[in-house]
Amino acid sequence: MSKQAARIRLADAAFALFDERGYEQTTVDDIAERAGAGRTTFFRHYKSKEDVIFPDHDRLLALIKDRLASSSHSTALIAVSDAVRLVLLHYIDEGDLAHRRYALTSKVPVLRDREIASVARYQRLFREFIAEWMGDPTESASLRAELMAASVVSAHNHVLRRWLRGESSDPVAEMDEAMREVLALFPAPSGPEDSGNGGTTLVAFRTGQDLDALLPSLRRLVEGGSVR
Repeated sequence: MSKQAARIRLADAAFALFDERGYEQTTVDDIAERAGAGRTTFFRHYKSKEDVIFPDHDRLLALIKDRLASSSHSTALIAVSDAVRLVLLHYIDEGDLAHRRYALTSKVPVLRDREIASVARYQRLFREFIAEWMGDPTESASLRAELMAASVVSAHNHVLRRWLRGESSDPVAEMDEAMREVLALFPAPSGPEDSGNGGTTLVAFRTGQDLDALLPSLRRLVEGGSVR
């Protein structure tokens, strides 16, 4: 039996027992016996009973890191959106297992606590990436990175829960739209490629003054001077 097949068999056995007996009443030995395996086999695939329930967060975090690391300053926000989509697609691919996990964690406090701790790891990863992307060591920038990371994770969790409750027929499209809304709240800081390149600044407004009279003032404004 392949490693993946063994993990699936143990997970199926665990969730069946959780449904029958309850989470607290089910032991590792019960799960191993139901799966037709021994304790050694169980611990070869999972560190604890809780680990059977949750996805492989270490692998997901590694995938996110790889996607973020492949971005440049100008594509950083695209990478954030792609990384969030990777996590959502993982849950969608799990199908029924994701729904059963959601039902279980909604009822068992210790599992909710474990889930909250896992969410914090994702938020920390996004915060660190966003702070580096912003390139601003000030406290206000640090707060902005924290707020942005929290918004990113909240958007993902909102869409994921809607899908898990059967309220979303196209969670990927919803996720993309949610991320557009989130990222629109946080304009991108200027990067190295945005400075020192010259270019033309366009200013549009309505006035009753003659254009020739306005041009000197507009030129001073664009060049950073004051308007008199």
